[in-house]
Amino acid sequence: MVSSGGAEPAERTDAVPVPSGASVQVLRGFYEGLEVPVDREWMVIGRGRSADVMIAEPTISRAHAAIGYDGAGFFMQDLGSTNGTRVNGDRLARVDLSDGDELQLGKLRLRIFIPPRNRNTRGA
Repeated sequence: MVSSGGAEPAERTDAVPVPSGASVQVLRGFYEGLEVPVDREWMVIGRGRSADVMIAEPTISRAHAAIGYDGAGFFMQDLGSTNGTRVNGDRLARVDLSDGDELQLGKLRLRIFIPPRNRNTRGA
């Protein structure tokens, strides 16, 4: 795991404080059980050294996807990965996240945990 760098979002606004308690957990594979706190507004997951969460899984891109926080809630954004990113089975480029959502990056499966007080406040 690396805690530096990472591809930045295309559009950045002023930094927003990220609520504590959110995390992402590996559900399957060599890293099964690994849980990483989502402690920044933009956290890149990939196999490259510049990823914030570096996971040596050959089916994911160097900078595969990011989990972000925009002040209203957490979201996932695919970063142009080769194999795409799925959330709850649907291949999506960007999606608002809810507690318990499953993310699939290549063969890597993750689950997002968001404490009740920090869940999305967007309408639908």
